[in-house]
Amino acid sequence: MPADPVSVALVTEAGGAHLEAYLEALRDAPECGEVAVFDASGECFPKARAILGEKLSAVFQDPGRLLAAADPDFALVSLEPVHAPPLIDRLLGADCHIFTEKPACIRAADLAALVAKAEERHLHLFFAFANRLLPAVVKMRELIAAGIPGELYGAEVHFAADQTRVRGAAYQASWYADRARAGGGHLAWLGIHWLDLLLHLTGRRVVEVGGFAGIVGGQPLEIEDSAALAMRLDNGAFATMTSGYYLDRGYHSHLRLWGSAGWIEYGEHLGGSVETPLRWYANAEAAAGVRSFDNPDTPRGYTPWLRACLRAASGEDPAPVTGREALAVVDTIYTFYEAAKAGAMRRVGG
Repeated sequence: MPADPVSVALVTEAGGAHLEAYLEALRDAPECGEVAVFDASGECFPKARAILGEKLSAVFQDPGRLLAAADPDFALVSLEPVHAPPLIDRLLGADCHIFTEKPACIRAADLAALVAKAEERHLHLFFAFANRLLPAVVKMRELIAAGIPGELYGAEVHFAADQTRVRGAAYQASWYADRARAGGGHLAWLGIHWLDLLLHLTGRRVVEVGGFAGIVGGQPLEIEDSAALAMRLDNGAFATMTSGYYLDRGYHSHLRLWGSAGWIEYGEHLGGSVETPLRWYANAEAAAGVRSFDNPDTPRGYTPWLRACLRAASGEDPAPVTGREALAVVDTIYTFYEAAKAGAMRRVGG
């Protein structure tokens, strides 16, 4: 039998990221029961009432009152990275499973402490890595498990978004453009998804990283609009990644793996297509040529991901991401920033 619906706290603030999408996901997820909302500013309360309807149990502007009155089992946290660690720590202390926006910290050490606390208390700490459930990603993971591309030799990743957004006054005044509040720029906010896919799909981790980070578009930003990473993985393979705000609109994305048994490549945007975003070639089946995957029309976005996390919190399914996996990605990113500033390679986790 399915587990009982999970009581949820939405923990956010003025300017909370993806708030409407999360409210809709909470509304639409049958695994989600009553939802209490905390927002010290109160800004999101009208939207929460409009979207959640009868699922909304109460609203709070004080976190202590939330925990005392609502006693949630699961907290969805959408806060500025600089604000996230203290509240996540408090929620873990109240025995809440955590679903948090990335990167959830401005220092990897802060996230490491939260991951350790979650593990000590046998709680989940999920990151919003919803791309893991995209059909092409699931298929790619199956192909890798079946032996393509074999022993990994090298990897190439890029994810580009629009430079247009960073030119706006509203963006430049927001927390997204302030390193002290956001932790980083394009890489920490958007590139993080594709770095996670590289590690998730290959089962590898980054042991050394270096490269360049800076502002190539000329805007008055305190975060990078461009990052170029060189990485050594724990099996000795090399990987490169480009992460930046380059376009007038839309996205470019690509992940390619080469190995002893062939190659495989994935891209949801230009460079691939939504219909056939996945292609691969097996050395042992050269006569079959390059094959592709017909992408099924299935639900995407945060609702399937949130549902998977709620089921894991209930003990029904395995966790779609662990705190340790999220920490490996975040640690790589913040180590990269240190390396880029120093102009030298840096060990990750050292």
